[in-house]
Amino acid sequence: MAFINPKKKEVQVKIVYYGPGRGGKTTNLEFIYKKFSNRVKTEMVTIKTHGDRTLFFDFLPFDIGKVNGYDVKIQLYTVPGQVKYNATRRLVLRGVDGIVFVADSMMVRREKNILSIKNLQEDLANYKKSIFKIPLVLQYNKVDLSEQGIPLTSVETLQKDLNSQLKTSAFEASALKGTNVVTTMKKIISMTIATIVKELK
Repeated sequence: MAFINPKKKEVQVKIVYYGPGRGGKTTNLEFIYKKFSNRVKTEMVTIKTHGDRTLFFDFLPFDIGKVNGYDVKIQLYTVPGQVKYNATRRLVLRGVDGIVFVADSMMVRREKNILSIKNLQEDLANYKKSIFKIPLVLQYNKVDLSEQGIPLTSVETLQKDLNSQLKTSAFEASALKGTNVVTTMKKIISMTIATIVKELK
């Protein structure tokens, strides 16, 4: 449930980018941050772990105008993908309103994608949320790597692995080049806002 402040007439919406480690979640947010720097109201917060990987979250509210007389602020987060950060991931998912699942299209990462979407289902269940009911968009990232001859999992296989039951929107993307990054973000925002509009009635 989005955080609603009736006094300020403001709704805070939390969208989390989830997926396997090194799949491109942070790269998505970095691209969005650069592209929409004029609309970002705060610094992007990145907390590093002992390794060189981003651990915690990147955070940027978007101001997207009014919904039912309320100002809407969008907050975007990423979770650490590595399995050892299970507890942190779960913490970041607290109060989530919408999710982008960033899958890694590289063939060698197929199992990691499947494991990660199962983790997501379990993490949401901890908060009594269903993966089938929460606004969710899939992104099949790194499609640009085919140009370098790196074997990729076909979209058909990714759909079968990750989307055969969810039946939600999915986009082929390259977070590095920005292909479909904004499309993915706009889709999850519109799906999430649609759910919140129902709650505000």
